[in-house]
Amino acid sequence: MATPTATPSKNASATDRVGDSCLTYDYLVLGSGIAGLTFALKAASLGTVAVITKKDRADSNTNWAQGGIAGVMAPDDSFDLHIEDTLIAGAGLCREDAVSLLVHEGPERIRELIEYGTKFNTEKGPDGKEVIALTREGGHSRRRIAFNADLTGREIERALVDQLNAHPNIAVYEHHAGIDFAKTTNDENAVAGVYVLDTADGEIITFLANRAVLLATGGCGNVYTHTTNPSIATGDGMAMAFRAGATVGNMEFIQFHPTTLFHPGARSFLISEAVRGEGGILRDKDGRSFMEDYDARGNLAPRDIVARAIDAEIKKQNVQCMFLDCTHLEAEEIRHRFPNIYARCLSYGIDMTVEPIPVVPAAHYACGGVITDLDGQTSLPRLFASGEVTCTGVHGANRLASNSLVEGLVFSHRAFEFLQEFGDTLPTVDCEKVVPFRPYRGRVQIADTQALKQRIQTAMTRFVGIVRSDKRLAQASAALSVIAEEVDMLYATCRPTEDLLELRNICLVSQLIIRSAQERKESRGLHYTKDYPDTKESERHDTVLAKQKKPGQKPGMAILK
Repeated sequence: MATPTATPSKNASATDRVGDSCLTYDYLVLGSGIAGLTFALKAASLGTVAVITKKDRADSNTNWAQGGIAGVMAPDDSFDLHIEDTLIAGAGLCREDAVSLLVHEGPERIRELIEYGTKFNTEKGPDGKEVIALTREGGHSRRRIAFNADLTGREIERALVDQLNAHPNIAVYEHHAGIDFAKTTNDENAVAGVYVLDTADGEIITFLANRAVLLATGGCGNVYTHTTNPSIATGDGMAMAFRAGATVGNMEFIQFHPTTLFHPGARSFLISEAVRGEGGILRDKDGRSFMEDYDARGNLAPRDIVARAIDAEIKKQNVQCMFLDCTHLEAEEIRHRFPNIYARCLSYGIDMTVEPIPVVPAAHYACGGVITDLDGQTSLPRLFASGEVTCTGVHGANRLASNSLVEGLVFSHRAFEFLQEFGDTLPTVDCEKVVPFRPYRGRVQIADTQALKQRIQTAMTRFVGIVRSDKRLAQASAALSVIAEEVDMLYATCRPTEDLLELRNICLVSQLIIRSAQERKESRGLHYTKDYPDTKESERHDTVLAKQKKPGQKPGMAILK
């Protein structure tokens, strides 16, 4: 276990707290998914590392990933084909250099996962030897997704956590929630560390980084009422980075997974896109296959097209769901290939080998986030980012299935390589000049956050969903403006809790999504608006937001940069 440098707290009161203690490491990692853990394992060769996660170390979006991880590994595949598929899905907004980097470096990073102990499904190759089994998902022209049954993310997380637990240079702080990034009085831009709430006892700890901070907190699915994400996905890193002054981009592009289990007792359980890749067919209540009406690729169209098609059919037919039919496939193969999905559906009385699965779309993945360069650097010195929290340019206006896990691998590795070679060129910070943390001015009352959270989720689901309009976005903006004032008051007067921090972050991220959506006067990829149904070449640009700095205006509001 890495040994930190600890500084006792000053005599802090409830109205002027600087943190109950101060811990210093060479590197800080916020988040414990594939991006954070792989960086931590590599950065540990350069110095001490603290991994800060608000739940258990294995709780992450990675752990929930069913489908797999994309990489060119088949003899009939090529880098050019993977690049082309990614660019087509991204609807003209991908950064081609970022996509090329991802595709070319991805296979080597996947091989590293295997070296870490990750086990992927295998099969007999043409020469009789065992090779990695590959599947295909929507938008891919070849089989290139490595998988472990339908629990790929869980297997990757297991292997990485095993490595993490065995490393003497890494300390893991579970049940610690990031509040905001720490700055110093002599450098208002460079990130010195992070203020953290120990959710077990309410202690506020200042974590400082001698070298750098990596942000890998994942996405923001819980901005919506229905999501495939775990409850921890509340946009914390996006909000923290924006408040600190980092630029964010393309927040309007929220990917809705087209097929989540529709059942009153299920919490938006995801039915992997690989089910369609293996031959599953979307049908309506009368058994009609409808995807051919929307795209020549039918059931293997990119997920933004599939999600809109399902949404359109639900509204047109005035029904609650569509159906994913696998009954024409071999039953034993279904049980072998999708054991978790089969068991979960069966637990709700649905045998997917003999009856179609009722499905609806749900918020799944944020294609935008904190803007980084090809080395994971954000606009703030000493702050790096990787994974779903970022906007690297790989996904453009719509993420190609199974490109997310490999993105976290590739860009965490790039950040590590940069720090290994150029870490000494980053600005140093004077830890004696860290700005004091003042979380609240009032008593130790606990805020009631649940009602406000539900109001945000309801507004986002109703007005900023799969199909948008100027009127709906204006209604969402007005609703969030009122809620934001209430949230700001709670944060200023109540004792910090995990629920309050998440509410604060969900509120800000919702406003960023709305603001970005209002700026895009076209339909492209995941952003579809009835007022601008066509894609326009003049609108082919990123939506970049920065913290409001104009005098006399409300601080913290997003402006175009």
